[in-house]
Order: sequence, then C-alpha cells, then structure tokens
Amino acid sequence: MTSRTEASPDKAPDPGEPEITPGYANYVLGVLFVVYVFNFIDRQILNILLEPIKKDLGVSDTAMGFLTGIAFAAFYSIAGIPIARLADRWVRRSVIAIGLTLWSLFTTLSGLPSQFWQMALARIGVGVGEAAGSPPSHSLIADYFPPERRATALAIYASGIHFGVLFGFLIGGWINEFFGWRWAFFVVGAPGILLAIVLRLTVREPPRGYSEATASNAGAAAAIEKMPSVKEVFAFLWEMPSFRHLSIAAALTAFSGYGMSTWGPAFLIRVHGMGTGEVGSWLGPLTGVFGALGAFVGGYLSDRRGAADERWYLWLPALASLIGLPFALLFLLSPDPVFGLLAGFAPSAIMGAMWLGPTFSMVQTLSKLRMRAVASAILLFIINMIGMGLGPQAVGVMNDTVFASYGTGAVRYSLITVLIVMHVWAAVHFFLGARTLREDLLARDL
Repeated sequence: MTSRTEASPDKAPDPGEPEITPGYANYVLGVLFVVYVFNFIDRQILNILLEPIKKDLGVSDTAMGFLTGIAFAAFYSIAGIPIARLADRWVRRSVIAIGLTLWSLFTTLSGLPSQFWQMALARIGVGVGEAAGSPPSHSLIADYFPPERRATALAIYASGIHFGVLFGFLIGGWINEFFGWRWAFFVVGAPGILLAIVLRLTVREPPRGYSEATASNAGAAAAIEKMPSVKEVFAFLWEMPSFRHLSIAAALTAFSGYGMSTWGPAFLIRVHGMGTGEVGSWLGPLTGVFGALGAFVGGYLSDRRGAADERWYLWLPALASLIGLPFALLFLLSPDPVFGLLAGFAPSAIMGAMWLGPTFSMVQTLSKLRMRAVASAILLFIINMIGMGLGPQAVGVMNDTVFASYGTGAVRYSLITVLIVMHVWAAVHFFLGARTLREDLLARDL
C-alpha cells in the first residue's frame, strides 16, 4: 500500500487516506509481532542444535559460545545503530522488510557450512539482517500506541521472543532427530521472505508522534524537530541517570537470559540425557507460553501501576529479577528434570520476561520523537553486546576452564554462577534507576 506518508512520513496524513483506527493499530502490532517471532526462530534455533553442530564441526564449548554470542551480537549491535538512524529518516516498514528478507536468506544458508568459519559468517549475516528488526518496530509501535498503553503493546511485541523460542526449539529439535540439523535451517529460513512482502504491502507509515497528539500537530512537531546525530542521542540519554541504570540492568538481565537460553538445552542433554526432540518439546512450550505470559503481565502491570507512579516501570523488573532467581536455581539443581522444568523453569520464565515491556517502553518515553529508533538501537547495543555477546561466551569459557573438572555437569555450575550474580546485580540497577526517573521525565522536554 503506497501512501503519502511514505514519501514524507513526518507530514500529516492526506485527508483522503484511511484513519488509523485502534483495530488497524492492533493489526500492525500483530504483523510486527509475527516478524519478531521469525526473528527469534532464526536466532535461537542454533541453541537447540548446539550439541549436534558442535560434534559435526568438531569444536569446543568456548567456540560455540563465540558462535552463539559475540559472532552474532557484535555485528547485530553495531549494524543496528546506522540502520536505526536510517529508520528515523526513512520509511520504517521498508527498513524492516529489507532486513527480514536478508536474515531469512542467511538463516537458510546456515544449513550449508562444513567448517566453523563458514557457520560464523552465515550467523553474522543473520545478525546484520536482524539489526533492522526491533529499533524501527519500537518506533512504529510508539507512534501507533499512546504512552499509557505503550508498555503493554511493546510487551506483546516482545513476547515474540518467547514464541520464537517455542517454534525454534520444537522445529529444530524434531527436524534434527529425523533429518539432521542442516534441514532445520532450510525449513525456518524461507517463510520469512513471504512475510516481508506482506509487511511491505499492508503496513502504513504513520506520522512521527502520531499517538501523542493529533496527526497534524504531531506531524508538524516532528517536521520542525531537528534530526539529531547518534552522538547527540547517546549524550541526551546517557545524561539521564535513570537511562544509565536502566540500560545496565537490562544488559545484566540479558546476560543471564541469553546464557540460559543458549546453554539450557545443553544442560538437559548432558546432565539429564534428553534428546534434542524431547528438549525442544519441553523447553519450547514452557518458554513460549510462560515467557509470553510474563512479558504481557510485565507490560500490563507497569502500565497500570505506572499511571499513578512512573517508578513502577523500573520497580517491577527489579522485583521480578529477585523473585525469579530461586525458581531458576531450582531448575538447575533438581535431580528430576520434569519437576525442575515445571516447578522451577516455568515460574522463572514468567519472571524473566517481565522486564521487557516496561524497559523498552520507558526508553521510548524518555526519547524525543526524532530519536526513537536510534534510542532503541542504543539500548539494544548495550543489551546485546553485554548480554547476548558475553552471556553465552562466559558460560562456554567456564565450562572449559573453571568447572571443567565436573565433566558433563560443568554447565550446571556455570549457569548457577551466572544467574546468582546477574539477577542480584540487575535488580540493584533497576532500583537505582527508579530513584531519578521522575526528574528525568520532567527534564526530557526542557
């Protein structure tokens, strides 16, 4: 669908154009949610296939930690900044559609490598493509949904993480059992190209700031507002203590989250003797259902409680981090894997996802209109370089060094160490960020 807002997305819509109704806003959110599901299918399917790929390529845990962590995260995070800047200037739906096409192609190519370096290059390609996903999506959602509903909308979008893990683990686990790990990449990569076409043809580009004022006023405000540089956006955000603490807390939470999502399947395979199909059948649905529930509840509660006191947008993730820790430890320490999964992993998945909606929503709210995609990319850069980049890598290194004497049980103690340190540390920063949040929100428009 071609619209006047694509040619000049900051201007008010033409009177002849369809109004952006609540139903259409929900449709756009649904499309972006499905895109994010594919984003995480293509990203996380490697985790359920980690053991067979490691054996086939003949590499160490440290090498696999590099493949699932730094090799992906560095290019994903660095590419996200210029792509987000493009999204703040150009048509966001087109940026997402191009990125979706690119990462889908490289996911398909991930089934071809016979050497480690070839797999690393394929995953780098996936990372660069996926960098075009979240920053422009966050910016679009912020324009379709007003501040009082934004955390809930972004939480629904973020639950795509968990449904992506669900389908990635299920599809990857069972395809590996019957056809081998290479076919898993072929199967999940191709559908993304069709989805890119649907997104490009059916999602409209709203004026910047559409949700916070009338379309004409919002368009005029965005048109007048100067386009800041990446350096200026970073300086604007980093000057706020609440953003500094929020971003550090989110990165530490992601450190433990990516460590668990990457090495959790290996833990069940090595310690409890499960096959990839069985692991996918347990971890996939539990992560998908309970993680998505946690993301939604986190967004909904923060919007409800935050209407009276904005600090709940950071208090809630802090409390969830502390409450979820004992359940995660129960999963890792239980001698019965089924009991550990149901009594430990499922509750920890709920608590572990509650930070997503309030955190991303608050960054959008703290930012000015012309900063939103870049602001999201800066937050994701911090989260992914520390969390995605170092979390899986740290566990892999500890498996091979600190806890190597425990043999197949090394992964258990590596994960326990990471979880205890990161959950407590993250909660401290969420609480510290809440202390200045009100003042930073007031200072935003000065």
